[in-house]
Amino acid sequence: MFKKVLVANRGEIAIRIMRACRELDVKSIAVYSDADKNSLFAKYADEAYHIGESIPAKSYLNIEKIIDVAEKSGAEAIHPGYGFLAENPLLGEECEKHGIKLIGPKGQVIKDMGSKITSKTLMKKAGVPVVPGASKGISSADEAISMAEAIGYPVIVKASAGGGGIGMRTVYEEDEMMRAIESTQSVAASAFGDSTVYVEKYIEEPRHIEFQVLADEHGNTIHVADRECSIQRRHQKLIEEAPSPIMTDELRNKMGSAAVKAASAVGYTNAGTVEFIYSDGQFYFLEMNTRIQVEHPITEIVTGIDLVKEQIKIASGRELCCAQEDISVRGHAIECRINAEDPLNNFAPNPGKITGYRSPGGHGVRVDSGVYMNYSIPPFYDSMISKLIVLGRTRNEAIARMRRALSEYIILGVKTTIPFHKAMMTNSHFKKAELHTHFVDEHKKEIIANVEKVVQADKEMENRLKSTFLPSKKVAAVSAAVSSYMANSINNNTLER
Repeated sequence: MFKKVLVANRGEIAIRIMRACRELDVKSIAVYSDADKNSLFAKYADEAYHIGESIPAKSYLNIEKIIDVAEKSGAEAIHPGYGFLAENPLLGEECEKHGIKLIGPKGQVIKDMGSKITSKTLMKKAGVPVVPGASKGISSADEAISMAEAIGYPVIVKASAGGGGIGMRTVYEEDEMMRAIESTQSVAASAFGDSTVYVEKYIEEPRHIEFQVLADEHGNTIHVADRECSIQRRHQKLIEEAPSPIMTDELRNKMGSAAVKAASAVGYTNAGTVEFIYSDGQFYFLEMNTRIQVEHPITEIVTGIDLVKEQIKIASGRELCCAQEDISVRGHAIECRINAEDPLNNFAPNPGKITGYRSPGGHGVRVDSGVYMNYSIPPFYDSMISKLIVLGRTRNEAIARMRRALSEYIILGVKTTIPFHKAMMTNSHFKKAELHTHFVDEHKKEIIANVEKVVQADKEMENRLKSTFLPSKKVAAVSAAVSSYMANSINNNTLER
């Protein structure tokens, strides 16, 4: 087992990884930017090192600085979390050069699965069902039009590199093709440095279902059940649940076997996620995320498998904790992503200072967070504040528990997605599990009307609550005292200034 692991990330996922390290008696190393000088994760770590300015390119994306800190601190491994460098094959290559273990798959695997064209070709060869469409990048609009005519409209134009739905354009007729290609190429070149695009059949109103996989370095690969991630906005997930409401034992075996086949075909090791789209009884490979997912906690609490600890153990050379027949699903879990965003303003980011904070609790409730009272959410990074996860015996109980937990969650000072989630937990279509990836857009009018009602009710509650929180100067003093206590009393952490 490693003695020290550097966590090349920030916020709640950094703390999540550090918690796993503590349970394994492994020291954690944090790296932080100017903006994160007073962050919770930097204080939670055993050691913390400043690595640069708040701009990601000069800190969390700076491989040279991160490797330098790893060597300086004596870290034997680096855990990239999700986002930032998590799916950058260059990090793995640099780790290999410097004798440091990357807690993740090999760089070539990340590279192959990071290309939608390459991954689709590999999956097709392995016998994993893929969406009909191009197996190579398109070179002209004429080629794209010919492909669209062969597979039938509508089609979708996608960037080969990157993820998150960035640059995607749906095309319903020939006249739209040229504009869609030019737009996607431009966005892809800017976002990923690769303008390659391809065309595939557009599956209307699909469900987004993914399978967690684990693979060790001894040839063992298993899936750790399924998750439903169909509630999205702009191709970014908002609510996830495990298992999928449509899942049966037969379908889980079929899709799970395809996920294991996909991972095995590319020599995958560590934790990863194979994503599928599902429609009309058919499922198709979408992509593979070569990292831990934001939504991994719901899989953990319905299976009892600590996925992050498994990642660390696998990277240290150990075999998987269990065999496929040992995996079972108990209960139903839901995760709501609590972001500093305004759901009434097209989910626009809303960074700022948290002037009041109280997280929910009680039976079956878990909060993964990286914030605290009087913490200022910086504008430089993802807007996530926390993840609220609940477990129920049934889906109905999980929805009721989430509704209760959301009613207890107090965050003052910034606008958040809590009102959106409150509205969703009472939405009749959601409660009946009538889900697909365009759910939010399709029911937008109804959702927004309910969010407005929730926001108004929350404002009245907020006015009543303000008097229960300390004045700002006292809050600052208390926060400083808490930070000092954490830094000095809990783990003798030393922050580099």
